Amino acid sequence: MSFQPHLEKCKGSIHEVAVGDEGKIGGESTFPFHLWEGEMPNTPMIAMEVYDEPQPDWPGAVRRVYEGVMDDPVAWAKKCQDEFKADAVCLQLRSIDPNGTDASAEEAAETVKKVAAAVDIPLFVYGTGSADKDADVLKKIAEALPDENIPLGPVDESNHRLVGAAAMGYKKPVIAFTSMDVNLAKQLNVLLVQLGVPEDKVIVDPTTGALGYGLEYCYSIMERDRLAALLQGDDKMQMPIFNNLAPETWKAKESRVSEEEEPTYGDVETRGILWEAITATTLLLSGTDVLVMRHPRAVELVRTAVEGLQAQSKEKIVS
Repeated sequence: MSFQPHLEKCKGSIHEVAVGDEGKIGGESTFPFHLWEGEMPNTPMIAMEVYDEPQPDWPGAVRRVYEGVMDDPVAWAKKCQDEFKADAVCLQLRSIDPNGTDASAEEAAETVKKVAAAVDIPLFVYGTGSADKDADVLKKIAEALPDENIPLGPVDESNHRLVGAAAMGYKKPVIAFTSMDVNLAKQLNVLLVQLGVPEDKVIVDPTTGALGYGLEYCYSIMERDRLAALLQGDDKMQMPIFNNLAPETWKAKESRVSEEEEPTYGDVETRGILWEAITATTLLLSGTDVLVMRHPRAVELVRTAVEGLQAQSKEKIVS
């Protein structure tokens, strides 16, 4: 007798959000890769990181990959697109940090314009988490690129009015950031929708933990997000999920400490790549729609995992 898997049809579905000229995220009507129970019309997107200033503190394993382009975000973005075949680019605006270079909103907008003009794949733009500075910068970027469908973040409760108004005016998606709390995530979604931001222009960043550094809690938050959205049909939780995992993964001790310091840990480069790939694969299983990644070999491993998960799901449908 053939095995018949239990079917659990969902009441709700995730809003489909357009990014870039032709990219789409979300749209699923089932849990991750449960293709025998519903649809997953868009494969989770891998956005590779690009920074607007060099990152000398990065581990050698990743600095070597981007040698020669780390001082040029345009060349860096093109490398991710042309050589590493990224689905998208996530431009991290580290230079605007008030405690760092403190670049102006105008300088940041000019950088975004150059990167947007250089690549054909979707572009995400992410600030530093300084609410006031991010609000100024993201507003200026929306104004400077009125015709580009670029998701802007992070947007939090304290700056959602300023960024939300700019995003609405120029029809841009926003990435709503909250600190690992389902209720806070819903509250921010409600505030943005009440402000007038369309539901299909909101992406959720629930805060991402790396393997061994809060990943299990992040997983449980995302799982509860999806339960509310799909099983309970809560329309204020039916937004795609964005996981900015690369910064968290590559600052973990296990991805950085040398073999001399920890000889039992094994090769540091292999360790860092696996740390990122395992974190990303776990997030895939908890319902992410966008993975922000750094090392191209980790990206390759995650793509292989996605292909395997899709194939297994399709086998269940056939059987």
